[in-house]
Amino acid sequence: MSIARQRLYLFNGGKLEKEYAASTSRNPPSCVEGSLGTPTGLHKIDGKIGGGEPLGTVFRGRKPCGTVGDQPPEERAKNLITTRIMRLRGLEDGKNSGGNLDTYARFVYIHGTNREDRLGTPDSHGCVLLSNSGVAELFDLVEDNSIVFISED
Repeated sequence: MSIARQRLYLFNGGKLEKEYAASTSRNPPSCVEGSLGTPTGLHKIDGKIGGGEPLGTVFRGRKPCGTVGDQPPEERAKNLITTRIMRLRGLEDGKNSGGNLDTYARFVYIHGTNREDRLGTPDSHGCVLLSNSGVAELFDLVEDNSIVFISED
């Protein structure tokens, strides 16, 4: 994942397989709790949620609660967690794991968004946002424990 390029890259055996337009945090990259920054460094996927749900399913508390169209206008105006969730766990103790630097405890995900028109520009509160079709595709291509590297470059 390149924060500077707002792109998520899927590699397989060292070969680039796919590239997705993404959106990371509106705030500068940060691993600190409460910063609302996208955490950098080495992570793994630790929990995949939403398999089999329709595209555009909205999640609250990691539970499906209808589709974007089912939400009241004030909810649809927000940046929603949609379609699939891949929860991230930091693997670097003292950088993105443990204490107030813990990606997992901050509930940082790779997930779909109802703001697909903003992909390619920073628009999240720390998560990595993808299109709904892109996040569904990636969800099916990766396994739990897959490695994710988030770089500022």
